[in-house]
Parts: sequence; C-alpha cells; structure tokens
Amino acid sequence: MERTQARVNEQIRVSPIRVIADDGEQLGVLATKDAILRARDSGLDLVEVAPNEQPPVCRIMDYGKYKYDKNKKKSGHTHHTKTKEIRLRPKTGQHDIDFKVKQALGFLRHKDKVQVTVIFRGREMAHIEEGRKVMEGVIEELTREVGKLETRPQQHARRMMCTIAPK
Repeated sequence: MERTQARVNEQIRVSPIRVIADDGEQLGVLATKDAILRARDSGLDLVEVAPNEQPPVCRIMDYGKYKYDKNKKKSGHTHHTKTKEIRLRPKTGQHDIDFKVKQALGFLRHKDKVQVTVIFRGREMAHIEEGRKVMEGVIEELTREVGKLETRPQQHARRMMCTIAPK
C-alpha cells in the first residue's frame, strides 16, 4: 500500500523516529513528541520522509514548500522538439541568406530541428547547381557549431530539402 501524501506532525503515530534537522544534520532517534516540539520551536513541520525504515525517518522542514517543490518537479518543464523551416531560392541575396541562417541558429540553440528548403521557380529549374551551392553554404554555417545534418539534401520536384538537428 503506497501512500500518496507524507504524514505531518500529529499524523505521525510511530515512536521513536529518526530525525533529520532542516539543515540536514542528523539529530538521532527521538520520541515523536520531542521531535514535533523541536520542529514547532523552529517554526517548521515534522514530515515523515521514509515511513518503511526501522525506525521511520522524519525531517524537520517547511511542508508547504516541500509540497510545492514536489509538484513542480512532477510536472517539470520539458521541451517538445519542433521542426522549423527556412525557405530560400537560388537567387536569394547573401544578406538575406545570412539573416535566415542567424534565425536557424537560434532555432537550433533552442533545441528545435531546422528544415532548409530551396525552392525553384520557372527557369530556375535549369540551374539546380545554383540552388545546391546555396544549400551547401547554409548547411556548412549551421553544422559548424550547433547542428548536425540529419537528412542529406534531396530533390523533390521543385524543392530541395534537408533537415538539420541540434547537437
């Protein structure tokens, strides 16, 4: 039978108990009443942290703060990786490419994947090597320090795409 909530102060019926002070110092085995008095004197609570031990282990602490920290740890903040896309064309100017690379570096530092897409329109299909040069330059910039190539550049009709993941 697993208890979901720790026993506090008068809810602790077992005696004697092993007591740990709020600063982590071992106070030894005490009677429960004495431990509760010590906790009250310091303005804190006596919380049972290891009920299955012999004797049970209790700690003098702020119970409200303990519950808050436990809930915070349980919910925790986890980052869900997203895929961000930067789109370029073979004729995109160098300054614009640099700006998009800077954005992509920010995405990678934030632990998101980046999909680099070079789109060909009209007669640009006759000059795929220009798009490949743009793609290679962007890949080189992004994989220099914060990214690693996940999928190599692939041509899909009028698009050339690759994916870069954070290191």
